[in-house]
Amino acid sequence: QLQASGGGLVQAGGSLRLSCATSGRSFSSYAMGWFRQAPGKEREFVAGLSRDGSATQYADSVKGRFTISRDNGRNTAYLQMNSLKPEDTAAYYCAARNYIYGSIAYSSAEYAFWGQETQVTVSS
Repeated sequence: QLQASGGGLVQAGGSLRLSCATSGRSFSSYAMGWFRQAPGKEREFVAGLSRDGSATQYADSVKGRFTISRDNGRNTAYLQMNSLKPEDTAAYYCAARNYIYGSIAYSSAEYAFWGQETQVTVSS
């Protein structure tokens, strides 16, 4: 079970850090991903991280502004979001993918486990 947190209301140019925690003992067996969904739009990939943290992938729209990371000792993944823009406003979700199926995936269908949404709202 994944627990996402850290969303909120922030002005454009500000920062937020999302967290995704699990009590599971096999957290290091999972690649992690962050997705987002804005009203009226499909869920989209934001960032992904391999199970050991050595590989990352980002959507072009967030490259250079967002950083995904993990602390396997704390069973937690993070999404540091800087220089936020109004177009980043969305419900954000963390997701986990068992490594036996591969590493980072861009499709939400590849992730078996999901946290609840955490809302990010960026005002202009």
